[in-house]
Amino acid sequence: MSEGTLYDKVWDRHKVTTLPNGQDQLFVGLHLIHEVTSPQAFGMLQERGLEVARPDLTHATVDHIVPTASQDRPYSDDAAETMMAELEENVREAGIQFSDPTSGDQGIVHVIGPEQGITQPGKTIVCGDSHTSTHGAFGALAFGIGTSQIRDVLATQTIAMEKQKVRKIQVDGELGDGVEAKDVILEIIRRLGTEGGVGYVYEYAGEAIEDLGMEGRMSICNMSIEGGARAGYVNPDETTYEWMKETDYFQDNPEKFDELKPYWESIRSDDDAEYDDVVHIDANELEPVVTWGTTPGQGVGIHDPIPAPEDLDEDKQDTARRAQKHMRVEPGESMEGYDIDVAFLGSCTNARLPDLRRAARIVKGHQVADDVRAFVVPGSQRVQRVAEEEGLADVFREAGFDWRNAGCSMCLGMNEDQLEGDEACASSSNRNFVGRQGSKDGRTVLMNPRMVAAAAVTGEVTDVRDLEDAEVVTQ
Repeated sequence: MSEGTLYDKVWDRHKVTTLPNGQDQLFVGLHLIHEVTSPQAFGMLQERGLEVARPDLTHATVDHIVPTASQDRPYSDDAAETMMAELEENVREAGIQFSDPTSGDQGIVHVIGPEQGITQPGKTIVCGDSHTSTHGAFGALAFGIGTSQIRDVLATQTIAMEKQKVRKIQVDGELGDGVEAKDVILEIIRRLGTEGGVGYVYEYAGEAIEDLGMEGRMSICNMSIEGGARAGYVNPDETTYEWMKETDYFQDNPEKFDELKPYWESIRSDDDAEYDDVVHIDANELEPVVTWGTTPGQGVGIHDPIPAPEDLDEDKQDTARRAQKHMRVEPGESMEGYDIDVAFLGSCTNARLPDLRRAARIVKGHQVADDVRAFVVPGSQRVQRVAEEEGLADVFREAGFDWRNAGCSMCLGMNEDQLEGDEACASSSNRNFVGRQGSKDGRTVLMNPRMVAAAAVTGEVTDVRDLEDAEVVTQ
C-alpha cells in the first residue's frame, strides 16, 4: 500500500479507530448537504430522536432541483417546492448555515464550498453527491456518500470507510492552444477506462497540473468519479494558498491562514512517497477531446477517428455498438462536424468565472447558430453576479444565449432544463449517459467550455482552434 502520500497523511490524521468489520472510522471536517439526498437522512434522525452532532461543520445549499429561469417561490414544480421546503425546515431546526437563493451565496454545492473558503486543504469532506471529489483540488480528501452515510455523519460527524490504493497520474509538459483541464481528465478516463480507478484514489501531479489555476484543478478532480476512482486530489501549493487568502473565511479570520498553512504544507505527498501505481501522460500530445458515445470514457481527439467496436477490448465492444447506434455515429468518422441542437455551459465541472470568460471570448462577435438552443448557467450566484458586472452576461445574451440563474440545470435533467426528443447537446458537464439530460433519446457530447461555445455558434462540433478569440473588455 501507499506510504507518505497526502491521502495517507490526511486519512491517518482523521482516523478515530478501526472498526470490527475492518473499516476505519474517520472524523469528518466538513459535511455539505443539499436538497436531494438529505431529506431521508434527516427523517432517519428524527425517527431515532437524534440531533445533528456538529451543525457548525455542516453547510447546506440548494442546486439540483432549483429552477434556473426563475427562482420565485413557490416553485412551479411541486416536487421541487416540496424538497426545498423540507430542506429549509431541516436546516432551520438543526441550526445549519444555509446558502439559500435569498442569500446571494446559493449555487452548486461544489462551487460554493471553495468560494466561501469552507473547503480547505487537509480536510475530510463528504456530501451526498458523487462529484464531491471536486474539493480534492485543494488537497482535501473529499468523498460522495449515500443516504445512510449522510445519516451517520449528521448523527456522529464520523463515517466508516475502507482505505483505497493511490494511483499517481503524472501529467508532464504544457497544454496547447484550445486544450483545457477538461480535455486532460477526458483523456485520462479514455485511457484508463470508466472502471480503471476502482479501488483507487487519484493523485494528479506534474507540470501541466501545477500550471493550472484552482478552477482547472477542480474540473479534473470533479471527474475522478467518471474514471471509477473513489476520489481525486492535487497537493496544495502556492496557487492553492493564494486562492484561500481571498475567500470569505480567511478574509474574516486572517490569523487563521498563518496558523493553518504549516499543516497544509505538512500534508503534501513526500518526495519519496510510495504509490500503488503511477501513470504518465504527455500534455504536449493532447488536443481537444470530445465524447462519441454514452460514457465519459468513450472519447476521442477532435480529429481522430471513432473506433470500430471490434478494435476495442472484448468487454467494451457491445457497449460501443449500442453507443454508436444511439449517437448516430460511424467508426472511422471524426466528431468534427457532428450536428448540435443544444449548447449547455454549466455544471459543477465547468461553470466558474474562468470557464465563462474563456467561452465569452469565443462567442463575442458571433451569433448562436439557427435552430440551436444555447444556455449559460453560472455555478453560483457569486459567479453570476461577477459575470454580469464584467459584462460577460451581455456578451452571451447578445450572441443569443439564454442567461440563467445558478443551479445544476441541464447537467442531470432533474429540473426544467432538459433535452427534448433526440436533440444533440454540446455540454460542458460531466456525464453523457442515456437519459442523463432528461430525454431517453437525447444525445450528449462532452467537451470543454470553449468547445461548447464554438459548437453553439457553428451549430456543429468544431475545433475551437479554428476560431479566433475576441477580446472581452470587462467593466
